[in-house]
Amino acid sequence: MLSKKRILLAEDEEHLLEAIKLNLELEGYKVSTATNGKKALQIFKEERFNLVILDVMMPEVDGFVVAETIRLENTEVPIMFLTAKNTNEDKISGLKKGADDYLTKPFNLEELILRVNNLVKRSLKGEDLKEFNSYKIGGKTIHFNSFELVNEDGSITPLTKKETMLLKLLIERRNDAVSREQILETVWNYDVYPSTRTIDNFILTFRKYFEPDPKNPVYFHSIRGVGYKFTDNQH
Repeated sequence: MLSKKRILLAEDEEHLLEAIKLNLELEGYKVSTATNGKKALQIFKEERFNLVILDVMMPEVDGFVVAETIRLENTEVPIMFLTAKNTNEDKISGLKKGADDYLTKPFNLEELILRVNNLVKRSLKGEDLKEFNSYKIGGKTIHFNSFELVNEDGSITPLTKKETMLLKLLIERRNDAVSREQILETVWNYDVYPSTRTIDNFILTFRKYFEPDPKNPVYFHSIRGVGYKFTDNQH
């Protein structure tokens, strides 16, 4: 177990960032900070955290995209959004992206601390946070942690990290169209923009892996002008 509970705090208003950081440190937390989404993702990949606090409106990569990207690789760490947007639609959108809590600005620092303490406690127990480790399509099973596809005959097809992340994104959003832009932001993480053809090639590979008839897909669909959709009515 971590000796000091760690929090990643991403907020582009520097005076607010410093105020929250100071208060969390007074509570005994070790706080790593970022003032934009890209930096937040970079820090998240380098360290382990008990909680991630994200401002929604940030430069380079917004908080919603940061949360979605984190969720592709880690379903356990609690995520809290801080935002000036306080409509129900915004809250629902945030929770759909994988957030565990949502606090609107301006907020009371005491309330923030109480919520942080509750989320960190839950992260340490990890009771009702089940890791999304595998998923079955037809007779084949994807194992996300080991980057493997186990075929019906028991043979194993290795998957690349990008294949695994894209599969996870489409499966988590099953029966919904996922835009190309969202795929680029969450799977490619703004590092290098692949062409649309690159994503098409991934979809073609998935059809070879999973479709009974790749020319007439039942699972992996291209939605013209929008993006892609994974359909599975068995789950």
